[in-house]
Amino acid sequence: MTTTVEMESIYKKILDRRTANRDLPPYRAALSSEITDLLAGFFKKEKPGATVSGVRRVGGGASKEQFFFTLSEAGQDEQYLLRMDPRIAITETDREREHILLQAMDGVVPVPKTAWVDPNAEFFPQSAAIMHVVDGVTKPSDAGVKVTGLGTWLGEDLRAKLRDQFLDYLVAIHAFDWRSANLPTFEAPDADPKQAARWSFNYWREIWRLDEGETRPIMALAEQWLANNMPDCDDLCLTHGDYRTGNYLFEEDTGRITALLDWELARIGDFHEDLGWVLMQIFGTIENGTFRASDLFEREEFIREYEKRSGRTVNRKTLHYYDILSSWKAYIIVGANGPAAARSQHNHQDVLLTFLSTTIPMFADDLVRLLGQEEPQ
Repeated sequence: MTTTVEMESIYKKILDRRTANRDLPPYRAALSSEITDLLAGFFKKEKPGATVSGVRRVGGGASKEQFFFTLSEAGQDEQYLLRMDPRIAITETDREREHILLQAMDGVVPVPKTAWVDPNAEFFPQSAAIMHVVDGVTKPSDAGVKVTGLGTWLGEDLRAKLRDQFLDYLVAIHAFDWRSANLPTFEAPDADPKQAARWSFNYWREIWRLDEGETRPIMALAEQWLANNMPDCDDLCLTHGDYRTGNYLFEEDTGRITALLDWELARIGDFHEDLGWVLMQIFGTIENGTFRASDLFEREEFIREYEKRSGRTVNRKTLHYYDILSSWKAYIIVGANGPAAARSQHNHQDVLLTFLSTTIPMFADDLVRLLGQEEPQ
C-alpha cells in the first residue's frame, strides 16, 4: 500500500518495494557461474557475438552485489562492473534514477559511466546496472582491513593532494544547473521553504518505522526535535547524499580523484544536508585532539573554504539541524535498515550488516552531544 506521507514520489515507490519484499523467501547470493550465464544471456541480445569471461565477485560494499567481468568483441577486451541489488539493501535506491544522474553529471565531475541498466529486473534477478570500470582505490593500500570510509587515515601527502579536489567537486555538484538538466525522476521540493527538510525527514522516519528499529529515548527525542525545528531552504541544489572519503576513487601515486561514487541517495535539496554528512565524526579522524572531516579538513576550515569557493553562506543554525539529521539518519541505517535486511535473510552481506549495527552507540552519543549543544544563532 502506497504511503500517504509527503515525500518525493520515487521514495514512496522504494518504501512500497521494501514492504513487498519483506515476505519473500530468503535471498541467496549469486554464484560467479550463475552470473556468467546471466551475462551471457544478456549480451546475446545486446551484443550478439560478444563473449563474457573472468567473472569474479568484488569484495566490500554493503548495498550491492558486484562482479567484475571481461566482455570480448571483435578481438577487443573491455572490463566492466555489474552492480546488482540484493532483495533488501541497507539503503534502498533506484538504478534508473542513478543512471540518469550519472549521465547528467558526466563532464561536470568525474563519475563512473553506466553502459547498460536493467531497472526492472528483466534480465537479472534484481535491478542492476553495468558500469565501465574506473581505475583507482578508495583507501590507501596500507589502511588495513576496515569498512571503507570509516576512520580512514590518508596521511599528509595524500591529504594535500586530495583535499582541494574533494571540496571543489562538492562545490561543482551544488552549482550544477539541475533545472535545465534532463532529470525526469527527480522532483524539486519547492512548494514551500521547509519542504526540502520535510521530504528528507519524512522518508527516513517512515523507513525507521517500517524496519522497526529499536525504540530508544534518544531517537524519540531526536525525531521530535527534527520535526519541530525544520529550517527553511531558499537555495535548492543537487545534493550527493553520501559525500565523504570512501566514496571516491583516487590514484594512490598521484592523488588524482578518478570517480565520485555512490550517487544513489542524491536528490534536490538543501546543500547543508551534504555538509552535515561530510562533517560527521565517524567519517573523519581525530589526531592529537583535532578532528578532520573525511581526514581532509578541520571543521571550521571546511566551512570557511566551502563558503569561499561556492559563494554561498553557511547558515550555522541550518547546519546544526543537518548535523543532527545526519546522525539520526545514520542511526536508522545501521540500527534498523541493516539489521532488518540481515534478519530477513534478504541480503548477501548479513555478517557485515550485523557488524555495522555495533556503531549504534556512536551515533547515539553523537545525538546526545548535538542535542545538548546550545543552538547556533
